[in-house]
Amino acid sequence: MESATYLAAQLAKGFNRSLQMKAARLGFSPGQFPILIELWEEEGLTQKQLLDRVDIEQATMANTLSRMERDGLVERRPHPKDKRAQLVFLTEKARAMREEAMSTAEEADEFLFAGFRRFEKELMLEYIRWAIENSKKL
Repeated sequence: MESATYLAAQLAKGFNRSLQMKAARLGFSPGQFPILIELWEEEGLTQKQLLDRVDIEQATMANTLSRMERDGLVERRPHPKDKRAQLVFLTEKARAMREEAMSTAEEADEFLFAGFRRFEKELMLEYIRWAIENSKKL
């Protein structure tokens, strides 16, 4: 199949399969990983800020955050200035898994890019970023 959309979906599935097995033993799912990455970089974000950064549907974000809260990965606290908003913070459990989770993602990347030379991998990543940016213009 030569469709870029189809191939991108297959690549995403491959990454998720590779990450899922390893992530499950750490206590998170591949769908939670982008949220964890954003919160490892900056805690105390609102759901809206996370939505803008992760670029998923609002309902998906709400459900994912609820599961993460249930699983002891995040906690929501009232926003000090906006009564309608809550701030999302990581728990100690989620903070403690950062290094191993990032290592797990790197292992998944290495598996998917096995046989690529370094410059080929860097080009591929650049092309993926470029295509993602283009997709945001739709």
